[in-house]
Amino acid sequence: MDIGLVAAPLRQTLLLVAELGGPPLLAALAVGVVMSLIQAVIQVQEPTLAYLPKVLAIGGVLALMGSFAAASLSHYARDIFDAVVMVGTR
Repeated sequence: MDIGLVAAPLRQTLLLVAELGGPPLLAALAVGVVMSLIQAVIQVQEPTLAYLPKVLAIGGVLALMGSFAAASLSHYARDIFDAVVMVGTR
Protein backbone atom coordinates (compact mmCIF):
# COMPACT_ATOMS: atom_id res chain seq x y z
CA MET A 1 0.00 0.00 0.00
CA ASP A 2 1.29 3.43 -0.91
CA ILE A 3 1.76 5.76 2.06
CA GLY A 4 0.36 8.63 -0.01
CA LEU A 5 -3.01 6.90 -0.17
CA VAL A 6 -3.25 7.18 3.60
CA ALA A 7 -1.31 10.36 4.31
CA ALA A 8 -3.20 12.71 1.99
CA PRO A 9 -6.72 11.92 3.31
CA LEU A 10 -5.42 11.97 6.89
CA ARG A 11 -3.88 15.41 6.35
CA GLN A 12 -7.10 16.62 4.72
CA THR A 13 -9.11 15.27 7.67
CA LEU A 14 -6.96 17.02 10.26
CA LEU A 15 -7.12 20.32 8.36
CA LEU A 16 -10.91 20.04 8.09
CA VAL A 17 -11.21 19.37 11.81
CA ALA A 18 -9.11 22.45 12.54
CA GLU A 19 -11.12 24.59 10.11
CA LEU A 20 -14.48 23.53 11.50
CA GLY A 21 -13.59 23.16 15.17
CA GLY A 22 -11.29 26.13 15.56
CA PRO A 23 -13.73 29.05 15.34
CA PRO A 24 -16.19 27.75 17.97
CA LEU A 25 -13.34 26.90 20.31
CA LEU A 26 -11.77 30.33 19.85
CA ALA A 27 -15.14 32.00 20.48
CA ALA A 28 -15.56 30.00 23.69
CA LEU A 29 -12.04 30.92 24.74
CA ALA A 30 -12.56 34.62 24.08
CA VAL A 31 -15.90 34.70 25.89
CA GLY A 32 -14.42 32.74 28.79
CA VAL A 33 -11.55 35.20 29.18
CA VAL A 34 -13.89 38.19 29.01
CA MET A 35 -16.28 36.66 31.53
CA SER A 36 -13.38 35.84 33.85
CA LEU A 37 -12.18 39.43 33.68
CA ILE A 38 -15.68 40.72 34.37
CA GLN A 39 -16.06 38.37 37.32
CA ALA A 40 -12.68 39.46 38.68
CA VAL A 41 -13.58 43.13 38.36
CA ILE A 42 -16.95 42.82 40.07
CA GLN A 43 -15.55 40.22 42.50
CA VAL A 44 -18.15 37.55 41.79
CA GLN A 45 -16.60 34.09 41.69
CA GLU A 46 -19.52 32.06 40.39
CA PRO A 47 -18.39 29.47 37.80
CA THR A 48 -21.86 28.99 36.34
CA LEU A 49 -22.10 32.58 35.09
CA ALA A 50 -19.78 31.90 32.16
CA TYR A 51 -21.77 28.99 30.70
CA LEU A 52 -24.64 30.83 29.05
CA PRO A 53 -22.46 33.40 27.21
CA LYS A 54 -20.17 30.60 26.02
CA VAL A 55 -23.10 28.55 24.75
CA LEU A 56 -24.56 31.57 22.97
CA ALA A 57 -21.19 32.45 21.40
CA ILE A 58 -20.62 28.89 20.20
CA GLY A 59 -24.16 28.70 18.84
CA GLY A 60 -23.72 32.01 17.02
CA VAL A 61 -20.44 30.93 15.46
CA LEU A 62 -21.93 27.61 14.39
CA ALA A 63 -24.93 29.39 12.88
CA LEU A 64 -22.69 31.82 10.99
CA MET A 65 -20.43 29.13 9.58
CA GLY A 66 -23.16 26.56 8.90
CA SER A 67 -23.15 26.84 5.13
CA PHE A 68 -19.34 26.83 5.02
CA ALA A 69 -19.26 23.73 7.23
CA ALA A 70 -21.84 21.92 5.13
CA ALA A 71 -20.02 22.73 1.90
CA SER A 72 -16.66 21.69 3.36
CA LEU A 73 -18.01 18.42 4.73
CA SER A 74 -19.80 17.51 1.49
CA HIS A 75 -16.67 18.28 -0.54
CA TYR A 76 -14.59 16.19 1.88
CA ALA A 77 -17.04 13.29 1.75
CA ARG A 78 -17.08 13.39 -2.05
CA ASP A 79 -13.26 13.31 -2.12
CA ILE A 80 -13.11 10.39 0.30
CA PHE A 81 -15.74 8.38 -1.59
CA ASP A 82 -13.93 9.06 -4.86
CA ALA A 83 -10.69 7.84 -3.29
CA VAL A 84 -12.39 4.66 -2.07
CA VAL A 85 -13.72 4.01 -5.57
CA MET A 86 -10.26 4.60 -7.06
CA VAL A 87 -8.68 2.15 -4.59
CA GLY A 88 -11.34 -0.43 -5.43
CA THR A 89 -10.63 -0.20 -9.18
CA ARG A 90 -6.91 -0.86 -8.84
